[in-house]
Amino acid sequence: QLQLVESGGGLVQPGESLKLSCATSGFTLDDYAVGWFRQALGQEREGLSCIANDGISAYADSVKGRFTISNPHANNTVYLQMDSLKPEDTAIYHCAKLNGWGQRLGRLIFDYVDWGQGTQVTVSS
Repeated sequence: QLQLVESGGGLVQPGESLKLSCATSGFTLDDYAVGWFRQALGQEREGLSCIANDGISAYADSVKGRFTISNPHANNTVYLQMDSLKPEDTAIYHCAKLNGWGQRLGRLIFDYVDWGQGTQVTVSS
């Protein structure tokens, strides 16, 4: 059964860091990419970062240099290290199983297969 379960969200102050985890099951990362997207209240989804089975990764301009995606043990857990957080990073963060992705005008466009319930990240002083 396909599952993606996110964890690691919370409340932090501007400039602080969080590390999100995405535990996957029911599919192999050898065959699919995994990405992170977020959705703030009243806003559209925003693709943030993704990683393929060969380690190739991509980032949206809005998080490049601040967020880092990894799959360090080549297993079923993908991480998103988020540094220098800003209030505008406040959103629900989801991980997703992807068929692939594209980039246009600094944005990531995901070809979604499925996604998890998400974890809330709030950046506020």
